[in-house]
Amino acid sequence: MKRGKFITFEGGEGAGKSTQAKRLAERLERTGISVIVTREPGGTPVGEDVRELIMRDHPTDPVTELLLFAAARAEHVTSVIRPALDDGTWVISDRFMDSTRVYQGKLYGLEPEFIAQLERFTVAPDYPDLTLILDLPASAGIERAQLRGTLSRYDAERIETHETLREGFLEIADAEPLRCVLIDASLTVSSVETAVWQAVSSHLLAEAD
Repeated sequence: MKRGKFITFEGGEGAGKSTQAKRLAERLERTGISVIVTREPGGTPVGEDVRELIMRDHPTDPVTELLLFAAARAEHVTSVIRPALDDGTWVISDRFMDSTRVYQGKLYGLEPEFIAQLERFTVAPDYPDLTLILDLPASAGIERAQLRGTLSRYDAERIETHETLREGFLEIADAEPLRCVLIDASLTVSSVETAVWQAVSSHLLAEAD
């Protein structure tokens, strides 16, 4: 049995990650590929509890937040992602390790090596096969988030904060071009879906044949 592929969606608030993750899963299923969609923080009962805690109570120390995310990710990888991949199922996650690199690393200034060491214990060897970074100007992302309804504490951050986050994701895309594909999320939903499918087809489907 071939091992499944691991795809992650990353990007700022309002970029359309959840929508595109679901659309990609539907297209993969139509080709006969077994797939699950999950999210971070979340994906497991423990992860969902951590998500609720973090969204409700902002930790004073960024290290506290980082370790909460790391604990949720360890549970996510061990109980959901790795077993699915080993079973030949493809996994699509709405956010994963790159969000930690950007939010806790780029934004809050935690040492990249500290974050990388946590990844070695919580993610390795199950790093994403493909990461789709949906890029959108910060102002447009905030506007979309406002249209969704209630803003999370992340959505409600200042525009400068969202610009910093966008820079962080662009830096990752530039640093890891073999894993990451940058997609213009300002296009229509259908156009973004097409770009996502082209990236998955060229990077993973051709390899799987």
